Amino acid sequence: MTTHIAFLRAVNVGGTGKLPMAELKAMAARVGFDNPRTYIASGNLVFESDLTSAEAGKRLEAALEVFAGKPVGVIMRTPEALQAILDANPFADAPGNRCVTLFLDTPPPDDLDATLKHQAGEEVAAGQREIYIHYCEGMAQSKLVIPAAKSGTMRNMNTVAKLVAMARQV
Repeated sequence: MTTHIAFLRAVNVGGTGKLPMAELKAMAARVGFDNPRTYIASGNLVFESDLTSAEAGKRLEAALEVFAGKPVGVIMRTPEALQAILDANPFADAPGNRCVTLFLDTPPPDDLDATLKHQAGEEVAAGQREIYIHYCEGMAQSKLVIPAAKSGTMRNMNTVAKLVAMARQV
């Protein structure tokens, strides 16, 4: 059995896409995932399955579409991949709540820096299938626009670390 971590896009953001985490856990169990557990109400799910990450992601997306009446994107990672993201964090000395990972399904664009708009002090670095952002002054005042974010979802490093810990508690 493999441990998987799913990141849902556009869940509980701005009053739209409401999905209670208890419902997400129940949904995961209904589609055959073992030991589903969530962390904070922003669409983070840890579970076990014999399916590949791609298969599990598709199964979860199908169930979410039935629930929401529209597609809900899911980005899958393994605990090992999340640990590698933590280990490669170029802003490891920054507070975990001011450093985020933008999870993507594909590698960031080669011209990432050229695509950024309204950058004012934020530090940005490309990873394998993620983009690291350090919001030096916090996210609330930032006007930074990252076009690649349209197909991804962000979590701060505190959340990433917590999900790695949860995934190890089987």
